Formats: sequence, structure tokens, C-alpha cells
Amino acid sequence: MALAGEMQRKTGTEKPAARQFKQMDMPELEYTPGMAKEMAPLYEKVKHVIPSVEWPFFAPYIHAINTLKKERGAVVLAHNYQTPEIFHCVSDIAGDSLQLAKEAAKVDADVIVQCGVHFMAETSKLLNPQKTVLIPDAKAGCSLADSITGADVRLLRETYPGVPIVTYVNTSAEVKAESDICCTSSNALQIVESFGTDRVLCIPDEFLAKNIAKQTDVTILTWKGHCEVHERFTAEELRQYRKDDPNIVIIAHPECPPEVVEEADFSGSTSGMINWVKENQPKRVVMVTECSMSDNVAVENPNVEFVRPCNLCPHMKRISLKNILESLVYMREEVTVDPAVAMRARQAVERMINLGN
Repeated sequence: MALAGEMQRKTGTEKPAARQFKQMDMPELEYTPGMAKEMAPLYEKVKHVIPSVEWPFFAPYIHAINTLKKERGAVVLAHNYQTPEIFHCVSDIAGDSLQLAKEAAKVDADVIVQCGVHFMAETSKLLNPQKTVLIPDAKAGCSLADSITGADVRLLRETYPGVPIVTYVNTSAEVKAESDICCTSSNALQIVESFGTDRVLCIPDEFLAKNIAKQTDVTILTWKGHCEVHERFTAEELRQYRKDDPNIVIIAHPECPPEVVEEADFSGSTSGMINWVKENQPKRVVMVTECSMSDNVAVENPNVEFVRPCNLCPHMKRISLKNILESLVYMREEVTVDPAVAMRARQAVERMINLGN
């Protein structure tokens, strides 16, 4: 990922967003009685996942962000792993990687603020090359995306000539550009089987590839990339949950190790997990994924008790109300992608979206 200033020095053509948009001052962030009254309906929605002692701190930021969005002509995209005050209170579009990719492709706004990690912001930029895409913290990375480079993919293509390369969307634009098509955890099986070949490279998430391999006759070649959140879960941990409560329901993300997924009652993408809870309304459930998602799902499922195995993503947690507001005020950090890379990476993402349609 490149920031606008860096790209401008390289090409001399990019104009940073801070110079394109009207300069603004940081708004006052005082929690007044009037604001408390105005924000009361919103707090009512999230009160059982945001403690009342925290709301006077969050509310001024939420109010300022929602006001600035209108002034900037901006939309906020938030991944399911963002905290509730972001996910429920300032986002315009929320979801998993596939949902955000689809919505980014058709969003009607001058500015996109990506509340997620850098590969998500890059994907938004790939699909909206003429729009300004901001990420509140440019250091919000991803262990999985960092596990592979474009050079690695080129070497794989040389090693396995003619074998299609399916790349998880959790990768850099450079890696996407070297791939045939992208996938997410919700459509990986469909995309792997879409080639009609007996072998497919599915990279870089080893566990996702191995979990998909159990559902298809296609031989799936893997790469040893892992999500630092999901790889920490163990089958023994899940068996202990069942020992403590035989009636508990366990649902797991396919980025978890295969032995963890085998212990689960259901496995699916973050959107798949959310929909499963909504449709089945279990009495008690463990969502084996990033911790904040349980809080977000709990808002709309008050009758479900969530047992929270609190594995946090340190990269997602770099995004805060404070830096979202600063991003909109100062129009930073702008995300750009080398046009030569962007064209090929965009094709891989669009093939994924078009296949789903």
C-alpha cells in the first residue's frame, strides 16, 4: 500500500486528498446535555455492548464523524471485526470482505473511509480508482497478507505451470495482480470448482485451503500463510467449552485450523456466521473468530448468550473513533495503488464479483 504523498513523489501526478478538499478544523468534542438527548436513541441500540461509562467519551466522536461524513460526501465501510461504536454507530456499510468488496464497487460517494485493514482499503481503491480512499491508520496491516508477495506468486506460477491461482482477498494488490481470480471465505469453494480443473492453487491461507479441500474433489495446493487470530484457537479449547456446557453451540471461521473446524457445529465466513445465529437463535453460542464480532452480533440478537473467546486482531484495533475523525478532518491517510498493478489486480477482484453475480 502506498500513501498519496509517496505516490506523488514517484509519479508527480497524484494530488493528495488533503489538497483537493476544503480544509477543516477539528470540531469541539464536548458531551453536552443536548448531545446526550440527541444521541440517546443510538445508545439505546448498543447499550448492552457499550458500557454507560464509555458512552460520554464515544458520543462526541460519533456525532462529529456522522456530521463530517455529510460535509465530505463520504461513506464509512466497516468490517465485522470493528468494535461496536464503529460498526453500529458510524458505518454506512458493514460486512465481511466479500460484502465490502461488492459495496465498494457501487458506492455513490466522493470519499470512502475504510475501517478495516490495508488490503481492504486497497481493494476499495482498485474498484473505485477515481474516488478518494482513506484508511484511518496506515499501519493497520494483516499477518496473512504479509505472508506472501507478488514474487512468491510468480514463482508458484513457474513451479506449477497451467495450474489456476486463486488468491484470498486478504492479500496485497501486488499479489492479486499476479493471480487469476480472488476469493473470500464465503465463495472459495465455488471459485475453486469454477475452473473445472483437477488442481488449483488456493493461497495464501493454508487452513482455509485445507478446509475447502475437504468439500471438493479438486486437489488444492496450499501456501503456509495464517491469520494470527484464528491460528491460536485449538480443538482442545473447543472440547473444554462442550465439557463445561454440553448444550453450547460452536461456530467457527474457516481460517481456523482444520481440527478446530471439525469440532464446530457450523463453519462459515463472518457473514455466514452472523446469518446462522440470526436464523437459528441458539441459547448459548461460541463464535470462534475475532472477539469484537460477538459484540456486534449481540446487538441484533439480544436473546442469544455469547461466550466470548477473546482473541483480538491487533491490526483491526488500530482503527478508532479518534483516527476516523482525524481521517475525515485532515483527509488522511490516502490509499493509492500503482496503476500498472491496479489494472491486473482489479481484474482478479472483478472476476470474483462477476462470478458471484
